[in-house]
Amino acid sequence: MNEKIPAGLTQGEVQALTLEGKVNFYDVKSEKTVWRIIADNIFNIFWLLNALIATALILVGSYTNALFMVFVMVGTASGIVVELRARNIVEKLTLLNKNKVKVVRDSNEEHIDPDTVVLGDILKLVAGDQIPADSTILQGSIEVNEALLTGEPDLIVKKRGGELLSGSYVTSGQCYAEVKHVGADNYVTKLTIEAKTHKPIHSEILGSINVISRFTSRVILPLGLILLLEALLMRQDGLKNSVVSTAAALIGMLPKGLAILTIIALITAVFKLGRKKVLVQEIYSVETMAHIDMICLDKTGTLTDGKLRVRDFEMLDSSYPKKYITEIMGSYLGNTTDNNSTNEALKTFFEINKNYNSDKSIPFSSDRKWGAVHLDGVGMIVLGAPERIFEQVPEEIIKQQKKGLRVLGLGISDKHDITSKKDLTGVRPLAMINLEDSIRKGAKETLDYLREQGVETRVISGDNPMTVSKIAERAGFENYKKYLDVSGLNDDELRAVVPDTAIFGRVSPYQKRVIVRELKALGKTVAMTGDGVNDILALRESDLSIVMAEGDSATKQIGNIVLLESNFTELPDVLFEGRRVVNNMFRVSSIFFIKTMYSFFVATLCALSAITGHPVVFPFIAIQITVIDQVLEGYPTFFISFEGDKRPIIKTFLKSSLLKALPQSIMVTLSLVAIYIWTTVQGWGNMETTTLMYYTLGTITLIGVFKACLPFSKLRAFLFTTSMIGFYLSAYILGRWFTDFVKLDVISGRAIIFLVIIAAICVSAAIILQKVISRRQSKKLVAV
Repeated sequence: MNEKIPAGLTQGEVQALTLEGKVNFYDVKSEKTVWRIIADNIFNIFWLLNALIATALILVGSYTNALFMVFVMVGTASGIVVELRARNIVEKLTLLNKNKVKVVRDSNEEHIDPDTVVLGDILKLVAGDQIPADSTILQGSIEVNEALLTGEPDLIVKKRGGELLSGSYVTSGQCYAEVKHVGADNYVTKLTIEAKTHKPIHSEILGSINVISRFTSRVILPLGLILLLEALLMRQDGLKNSVVSTAAALIGMLPKGLAILTIIALITAVFKLGRKKVLVQEIYSVETMAHIDMICLDKTGTLTDGKLRVRDFEMLDSSYPKKYITEIMGSYLGNTTDNNSTNEALKTFFEINKNYNSDKSIPFSSDRKWGAVHLDGVGMIVLGAPERIFEQVPEEIIKQQKKGLRVLGLGISDKHDITSKKDLTGVRPLAMINLEDSIRKGAKETLDYLREQGVETRVISGDNPMTVSKIAERAGFENYKKYLDVSGLNDDELRAVVPDTAIFGRVSPYQKRVIVRELKALGKTVAMTGDGVNDILALRESDLSIVMAEGDSATKQIGNIVLLESNFTELPDVLFEGRRVVNNMFRVSSIFFIKTMYSFFVATLCALSAITGHPVVFPFIAIQITVIDQVLEGYPTFFISFEGDKRPIIKTFLKSSLLKALPQSIMVTLSLVAIYIWTTVQGWGNMETTTLMYYTLGTITLIGVFKACLPFSKLRAFLFTTSMIGFYLSAYILGRWFTDFVKLDVISGRAIIFLVIIAAICVSAAIILQKVISRRQSKKLVAV
């Protein structure tokens, strides 16, 4: 640089700008504080209702019946830990490194922290620097790499007046640039702000539980109040007995066991995937993966392994022996100072040598698109883009370029020095070198599998769409012909082409987000893969973000799932785990919802009984409900949740689960009503009636366990058998330990006969009712 170096700002101006806040510091905090996350998990209807019931039981001295709250607290603590971890990952996001930057102030060069750069500062940028703030070049020229920001893979030459984006890297050259934006106004900070927006956790299973909780919250307080007043005023049962019977009815309506089991199943999946080098940073993302029906891939980090390779080497001048040209190419590589991905690929293919000395080397430039080395006794060897170094591009090269290959031309000139384009006149073609992106091993098999499983794929890349299309074809991408350059489209135009486009080329970071958002608007559950800052907005917009460990550190920190070996062929394993969790939860969910539904039905009938003038108390106490929770719900479902199940998931989880549970719920309700009427007529006591009801409830719940275990395997047969034994044995033992539990020895022979008859009727009725519901569901599916 022969121009005078800018003097820069004075220290007084820097201090004044700093006081005005025009400094390159902006701390983005997540929306959710630690307190907010804890409050959201504790101060919700589900938790508060359980806490209210437990508090009431403790206040009346019924500590045993309040034990259920321990399990609720475990689930709450797990939820808090998960959200805190997700929030902390986002808080750690930082796109700029913290190396010192060079500025000119008062005509002196200083090294300062990037956070202390102020508006109008003069930056001195050289190769290797990361640009700390959006700037405009005043003097000099540089080549910058904006790939992580924009997705464009090529180096870009920036000269006087050129705009520099914060977060990009200087690869060569030197310049002085004036800072135009600082802090929140920087390009990279705007990306950071949008990336750091808190992303709520989504879970269909827990969402279903919340739906049930919201419904019960609308009825549980008035229903509970009615039952309590009914027991106190009409039955005059006393405060403790009234609270205990009312609490049991309300506890049964809240499906706490399913929530806890879901978290356990998801954590298990996290550990299993961890052994396969897949890091799950958000446990509910495993469940989300099971719902994914659209995956957006970034060509650079997914279909390819990010490395170039020389496909072949063809002669263009037969007067030279191929062996001789190979030797010359080796000497070229041995004498050049170039160090880029293209050169690495060439060094792998050609054997480097220094058989020929060199006294002149011109490094490759992305602006010139060529480099050259003068070899003694040979001439000036030129390597670069064929259209730049040859006056007329040979037909053989044109054919290879149409196939989507990256072609380098190798030429020779008699000139000793080449300083401008006109000096290239007379360069004679010697050979062409065909390069291609290496397709990731297993990419084709993975794409085929996803297609077979009904998962669509799209490619969203910053590269040339034709090049991406050719790569996609080699990788086995089905719709490789449906590509489009979207660089000139506005948002409305882009949304219009999304349904019919499979490969999007020259896409900006904001356009990636528009594409993902439009796919979601079309009803798709979208996963986005990426490895650079340019992918961040789309990753945050997607339902599931999958990032490569080899990618940018900021991207890794916000990804729901990180592929530690940067291999997207691990996606089927994630899909399998997601399906295992959801399918197994669906298999066992009906067992939990049986209790929720019959508790509501029976409690409602008990409340309505006051109208008759003969109020009926809820037949069970909390400890009895808790025992059934653990023995018949928790024990078998815990082990079933570990089984493998790769089948496509049921889309309507809540509706299907409730319909599966409905027959048994109705049977429980009708059985309890029948037992109450019969024992009242027979003049039985409360303990005999409660005991008969409890065993009837357990037997019908066992029917649900039996159905969940079908088809039987050795494990499932064992689980069902031990559940059955465990229920009857625990009832007998606890009946001897606790006076207010159930007493098997008070049941007469006729009561046992009645129990068998009721169970047989319930089994038959449940089977018939289930068939009716299944038939109606099938007709609806056919109609759809």
